[in-house]
Amino acid sequence: MAKTRVLTGITTTGTPHLGNYVGAIRPAIEASRQQENLSFYFLADYHALIKCQDPEQVHQSTLEIAATWLALGLDTDNVVFYRQSDIPEIPELTWLLTCQAAKGLMNRAHAYKAAVDSNREDGQDSDFGINMGLYSYPILMAADILMFNANKVPVGKDQIQHIEMARDIAARFNHHYGEHFVLPEAVVDEHVAVLQGLDGRKMSKSYGNTIPLFLGEKQLKKHINKIKTNLLEPGEPKDPDTSTVFQIWQAFASAEQTAEMRQAFADGIAWGEAKKQLFELVNAELGEARERYETLLANPALIEEKLQQGAAKARAYSQPMLEACRRAVGIRPLV
Repeated sequence: MAKTRVLTGITTTGTPHLGNYVGAIRPAIEASRQQENLSFYFLADYHALIKCQDPEQVHQSTLEIAATWLALGLDTDNVVFYRQSDIPEIPELTWLLTCQAAKGLMNRAHAYKAAVDSNREDGQDSDFGINMGLYSYPILMAADILMFNANKVPVGKDQIQHIEMARDIAARFNHHYGEHFVLPEAVVDEHVAVLQGLDGRKMSKSYGNTIPLFLGEKQLKKHINKIKTNLLEPGEPKDPDTSTVFQIWQAFASAEQTAEMRQAFADGIAWGEAKKQLFELVNAELGEARERYETLLANPALIEEKLQQGAAKARAYSQPMLEACRRAVGIRPLV
């Protein structure tokens, strides 16, 4: 029986943080161990160029994100783990799909519409500062997915539209040139935790309120101590459901530990004590992985070797797929 193909992309901008870990990385690594799936994980460095034009940042982020996934136990023997830019068939397929993608469809993409709306509010020309990467990146995303005929694509709710666009483009290509692509499905896990950051808003690089994943012990403690809390004194009952400290605790704790901390909040635990316990819990889960991460960062050749092995595995799928698509559209030898 054919395995279900699951594909996940990780954009190489910035340093991974606790929110990335509990929301995407940890569940994806757990899923990668399921034998019934064939999982594809890739570093989306072409996507990174849309927002980041700092070459050193893109390069450093690629190193840090690859090291993160490997340090946390991604089984590269059981999955296909590769860098998007190592698969030359992807940009070529992107062009074939671009020729089937309706401009009206691209006009409706959320990111493009948001940029246009922002420009209008500022009294600028509608397309001020918008590059074609931002405008057409749903097509590159479609190529990422369709190249490997992924059945399922785990995404946040804000990305569902892009999977629907990939389905639309794939259906149009299939209609013109025959059945080449599976129509992918978006998978949204309603139970995945979305962590709050230091200021109580969603933890996000764009807000600058993150707790980086592999901070050293002193820095991790310092960041956790910065988490915004209210002015309730020790002994006064505290509401766990409005507390960032409790929310992060819950993302790392067992059901039993969560129940104990909920009771401690009712009993009026001091914020300093709650943060101390949170530091110990998070540090215990990430300590060993942090050591592996530091070792990997110091040995980029080892990471590169893993990525090259992954690229060879990925191209075993991408080369025949692109060849079939080229032939389908009429690009083939004359003899």
